[in-house]
Amino acid sequence: MQKAVALKYDFSAAPKVVAKGNGLLAEKIMAVAKENDVMLHQSPELVELLSTLELGEEIPESLYLAVAEVIAFAHKIRDRQW
Repeated sequence: MQKAVALKYDFSAAPKVVAKGNGLLAEKIMAVAKENDVMLHQSPELVELLSTLELGEEIPESLYLAVAEVIAFAHKIRDRQW
């Protein structure tokens, strides 16, 4: 089953879970991301870990490195497009 987790990072605190879901809800989350030019990253293991968090919850310190790598990659890709 498809899963999705959306994070928000405003540089003032750790990224927070702002949306998560399975199946049709996961597809909707990904569709909204695409419509808003938000980069999608596929990492089933990371999604499994993030999906255990509650909405509004900051990611735990144990996931900082993994999430930071995804954010850095997204910025690198976006910079190349400009």
